[in-house]
Amino acid sequence: MRRLSYWWVGALCLFISLSAWSQAAKNNQSSAADQRMQDRISREVYHELVMLPQLTIFDNLSYKIDGSTVTLMGDVRNAVLKDEAQHAVKKIEGVENVNNQIEILPPSPNDDRIRRAVARSLFNDDRLFKYSMGSVPPIHIIVKGGHVTLEGVVDNQADKNQAGIRANSVPGVFSVQNNLRVGS
Repeated sequence: MRRLSYWWVGALCLFISLSAWSQAAKNNQSSAADQRMQDRISREVYHELVMLPQLTIFDNLSYKIDGSTVTLMGDVRNAVLKDEAQHAVKKIEGVENVNNQIEILPPSPNDDRIRRAVARSLFNDDRLFKYSMGSVPPIHIIVKGGHVTLEGVVDNQADKNQAGIRANSVPGVFSVQNNLRVGS
């Protein structure tokens, strides 16, 4: 009788272990599928945003994905770009909600002058000229009330430092926040 009890206890433990392993395998498959979906959505959101015809080096768009919700962030010069970004992302399969936190920069002739001057200062530098290439160059210049923020990706720390120095040298700039990231 005791052997039979041990056998049942052993069989029950094996069944519980197999059930737990099966559930863990399902959870791993589910989380892997969720990760693939998140990666696909991320690639599509990036593609849709960089393909917006109004996007320039004077606008900066970023995003965060949480499940089926995409949060849009950044700064743009016109409301059309903000609305177009939301519309483009909303049509992506798997996106159920779009939280549009993009800020529209206030119109300012002085900020426009600073934008152009910073762009000239950066891209006339032989070291930084390569970052002016492409339909949407990797350096974005955001100006708000005379305060400059540099966003994007550069090849090395020296380029990042040079961009900050060049932006700081423009007359009328109150401050420079250098958020450029060094790419790999």
